[in-house]
Amino acid sequence: MENRSLPQDAALVVNVHSRRGEALFEEAKQKLEAAGVRLIKAHAVSDPARLQETVRQMVEEGAPMVIVGGGDGSLSGTVDELVGKECVFGVLPLGTANSFARTLGIPLDLDGAIDVIATGRRRRIDLGMIDRDYFVNAASLGLSPMIGQTVPAKLKRYLGRVGYLVWAVKCSVSFRAFRLTIDDGAQQRRMWSTEVRILNGPYHGGVELSERADVDSGELVIQAVVGRSHARLAWDWYSKFFKLRDRDAHTEEFRGKSFRIETHPRQRISIDGEVVAATPATAKVAPGAIDVAVPR
Repeated sequence: MENRSLPQDAALVVNVHSRRGEALFEEAKQKLEAAGVRLIKAHAVSDPARLQETVRQMVEEGAPMVIVGGGDGSLSGTVDELVGKECVFGVLPLGTANSFARTLGIPLDLDGAIDVIATGRRRRIDLGMIDRDYFVNAASLGLSPMIGQTVPAKLKRYLGRVGYLVWAVKCSVSFRAFRLTIDDGAQQRRMWSTEVRILNGPYHGGVELSERADVDSGELVIQAVVGRSHARLAWDWYSKFFKLRDRDAHTEEFRGKSFRIETHPRQRISIDGEVVAATPATAKVAPGAIDVAVPR
């Protein structure tokens, strides 16, 4: 039988620019070691641009598990280095929304997340891809990338998800709907839209957006908020946040392995909170791409 237990040796890489990274780095080190995790190396990375390079180095040096502390953007920006490797991806949710941790059932408090790393199990999961860039949880286009690209760091750090909400109201004043084309290779759909979510898991922005998306389904879920109304987009987020009965009234969902996405005008694409791509783009699933640490 395949051994699905977690390694006891690991490297720790923390983005100290994430919401709680700087405050919790030393405490995380101490608590991991107290829980029985032997830390080969521990890096507090002050320059987010060096996160991927640091994780790559840890994988190349043979770390059986690399624990990344940060938000969803930190996880998405480093996960490429573990694709196709035996190295396990450990998650310390130290960001604002922590959608990937929510998807995996990992507690959002430090003690709970460390307990998963120390006593949990391996789970083989899918990743999403935008062109050749892997992501752990969700990509989006429309209003969300505008918010993510312009939200002040202090607003995000001190107000968390409320800060995003405040900034969303400001950004929506200048935002305009766009023409969307989705092609799955068999048929092509065209519509007006204000936001598109490309989901590998159910959460985006810390909110459960789709009950059909899962990290080991072998498929992506594309969710489009249809129409040109800003009020409809606001209601969609509100109804999904509070899980109202009609929360899917203004969205269309498409499920499959690969989609070609085009827009007019061209839209920026946020990948797990970081704006790093733009339309036109191909979104596809990478099935069984990595092993992650999850609760037993």
